[in-house]
Amino acid sequence: MLLTIDVGNTHTVLGLFDADEIVEHWRISTDPRRTADELAVLLQGLMGTHPLLGEELGDGIDGIAICSTVPSVLHELREVTRRYYGDVPAVLVEPGIKTGVPILMDNPKEVGADRIINAAAAMELFGGPAVVVDFGTATTFDAVSARGEYVGGVIAPGIEISVEALGAKGAQLRKFEVARPRSVIGKNTVEAMQSGIIYGFAGQVDGVVARMARELADDPEDVTVIATGGLAPLVLKESTVIDEHEPWLTLIGLRLVYERNRPRI
Repeated sequence: MLLTIDVGNTHTVLGLFDADEIVEHWRISTDPRRTADELAVLLQGLMGTHPLLGEELGDGIDGIAICSTVPSVLHELREVTRRYYGDVPAVLVEPGIKTGVPILMDNPKEVGADRIINAAAAMELFGGPAVVVDFGTATTFDAVSARGEYVGGVIAPGIEISVEALGAKGAQLRKFEVARPRSVIGKNTVEAMQSGIIYGFAGQVDGVVARMARELADDPEDVTVIATGGLAPLVLKESTVIDEHEPWLTLIGLRLVYERNRPRI
């Protein structure tokens, strides 16, 4: 079994693979203050009762693949693999790891590991050219060429950031559940804010992707648009450009990168 761990700024998503099939997944909050020991206890609690794994930490785990946008958490997870999974091959996505994705950026080191992992998975599953829209703390748009190159992207404030900003900066506004309102024209303050978030982000996705597709391919219709991230379902039905929804795109990419680097360990 392969354990994959995708550490984002807000949430950490874990997936358990049996060969190329994801058989279990978990989502927890990302806390940069957690120590390696605390993370190990958390992992044991999540996986200890799974029928495909043993009761002891590490039982049934044949490999681990990790990517993180939070350096402090990556450091602690490195310690977890050393202390608690010492006999298990582990791949941590960082400089020197083979992803199979050429990065055509001014400074390739600036690109988040999760975005390159997403590009690798998108190319494997759907081919290129493609645009990956990841609805996380930020909403990121990543462009993959027909040859599988990461050619650049767009970063915009995410849904949760926008909701929090509305509640914090609006004197007469408050926090609200992000859900589809009864109509675009809100009949009360909450519905008006819900409409602004849902339809505003759908419009943003449609507009940004359309412009990216025109730059990415001679025929924009050739570009496959893939949505991923925990908040993607909020926008899927309202966007007109999304072709595919793959909630586990990053975890699949981690599995691919693990397979590419496993022989070197």
